[in-house]
Amino acid sequence: MAESQDFGRELAELRQLLAELTGRVYRLERAMQTSSLPAAENGSTIPLEIPAPSLSHEPPAPSSSIESTPTIVPAHLATAKAETNLDLEARIGSHWLNRIGIAAVLIGVSYFLKYAFDNNWIGPAGRITIGLLAGIAVVIWSERFRTRGYRIFSFSLKAVGIGVLYLSLWAAFQVYNLIPSGVAFVAMLLVTASTAALAIAQDAEILAAFALAGGFMTPVLLSTGQNREVELFSYLAILNGATLVLVVFKPWRRLLVLSFVGTLLMYVGWHVTYYTREQLRVTLGFATLFFAIFAVAPLIGKGKEREANVSATVPYLIAFLNAAVYFLQVYTMLQDVDKAAIAWFALALAGVYIFLSRQMRVRESNASAAATLHFLHLALAIGFITIAIPIRLNAHWITIGWFVEAAVLLWVAEWVKSDFLNVFAIAALALGVARLLFIDNFYSERVLLNARMAVHVVALGVLALVAWYGAHRNDDSGRRAAASAIIALNLLALVALSREVADYYSRALLAASRKPEVWIGGEWSSTRNIAIARDFTFSALWMGYGAVLMIVGFWRRSAFIRWQALVLIAATTIKVFVYDVSQLDRGYRILSFIVLGVLLLAISFGYQRDWLKLTLNSREIKDRA
Repeated sequence: MAESQDFGRELAELRQLLAELTGRVYRLERAMQTSSLPAAENGSTIPLEIPAPSLSHEPPAPSSSIESTPTIVPAHLATAKAETNLDLEARIGSHWLNRIGIAAVLIGVSYFLKYAFDNNWIGPAGRITIGLLAGIAVVIWSERFRTRGYRIFSFSLKAVGIGVLYLSLWAAFQVYNLIPSGVAFVAMLLVTASTAALAIAQDAEILAAFALAGGFMTPVLLSTGQNREVELFSYLAILNGATLVLVVFKPWRRLLVLSFVGTLLMYVGWHVTYYTREQLRVTLGFATLFFAIFAVAPLIGKGKEREANVSATVPYLIAFLNAAVYFLQVYTMLQDVDKAAIAWFALALAGVYIFLSRQMRVRESNASAAATLHFLHLALAIGFITIAIPIRLNAHWITIGWFVEAAVLLWVAEWVKSDFLNVFAIAALALGVARLLFIDNFYSERVLLNARMAVHVVALGVLALVAWYGAHRNDDSGRRAAASAIIALNLLALVALSREVADYYSRALLAASRKPEVWIGGEWSSTRNIAIARDFTFSALWMGYGAVLMIVGFWRRSAFIRWQALVLIAATTIKVFVYDVSQLDRGYRILSFIVLGVLLLAISFGYQRDWLKLTLNSREIKDRA
């Protein structure tokens, strides 16, 4: 009985302790919820009734406690979830509906004004006055929404007002002839300047974009169909200069894209309509001025540390497009005047970009962007050098020029320790080899001592240079480059020698075909003998080259070279057993097999004598393992 009483007492104490703990947890949860509840009208927090812990032996029901306590979600998680769910809805409601609504209002007002104008309710002067006053009123009215926090809606209204002002001034000049072109130009210029000032005052990039768009639309709206190149391009130069100054002080790099695109469209439109060769100097001067403005822009443009990806890529986009567009402009103007001058122009442009690449010093604030722009300018310089070679040179001299460029780039890359230049050196080398193999045409009466063999020798020299530099780098990339260069060198040398053999026998066949032939055994004896000699010479050449490679491999103790020799000898063996047996005459057939057999036996003897101590080396490797 005593033991049962003690057990009951301990059970009661445990129930009491559980009830107290449950009450404490309940009070803590309610206290955490208090901070998220709305305050009363007088600013005090709404009081909450906290139940006292139960003193009975029965603890509070867990189910009622759980049901009465809502789940607490951290504020930042709840905010992120709400933003994710409402992002699409907010964008549609605040942006797209806003723009559609503005377009609808403009269309409705336009229909009303057209109806009023068609019925002569309002005269021309009254119409222009209404348009100007309405535009100004909308701009002023938009400020009321901006001060209340509706910035997007305010900027949309400003776009409407500014557009109405430009259209009103256009109508005053073009439609009703109420004002001269000079007055209309000054008035539009004032609208542009006022919009730009408003953008600076309110730190609003979108307003600056409105001002820039209006500035480029001004010449279009005031065009009279006359060729006024100096006035037009001078105005565009001033507008681009003002944009450049603005970007220096404001992180609005996207304005550079708008300015570049606007200038390009204006130039193309003018060039297609008015350009003649007599305007070459003036047009070239303005094109160079525009190029200089946008070449400087990436160097001095100000950007935010946390700017969007689109803004961060603007300097690189402008630098690339500016170089490409300027070169195409000059090429279009000079191609019918002096083609050699285009090559010198490309080299001069390469010099400019080398200079610009030197200006992009690594800065602590944005070292990565500066380095990227440096390499982009350097790549553009190399690209213009590569382009200048085919423009200035002809035939196989283009190929030699690319090989020389590759060699110079390799030397400079080794001097300054730049893998970036190595990539362009390999690219120039690949261009030269591709042109040598697939484009260049050669004709020579001599074997080996001819232009084609000379070009092949230059290519082999550059490949040897790549192999030499790669072997001295002592890293994996250098070793891979050296190995690839050695393989390419052997293949190209074999192709060069095979081409010499093919050309020699082609000339012999051509000479034999011009002579009277004797029909023997159903075939033309002379041409067949020449073809048989050619096929045997190919086999002999490949066997001889393989033997030389094997000797070099033994001499240099290079398994890499010996494997190349084995592959070539294997290919030659297949040719002898498959092709030569069926095509060659008995004498050539016997000679082919004898030469091949002697070569294979010699190589086998070299391996059996273990001149390279391969067996000893393999045993040492096993012992170490």
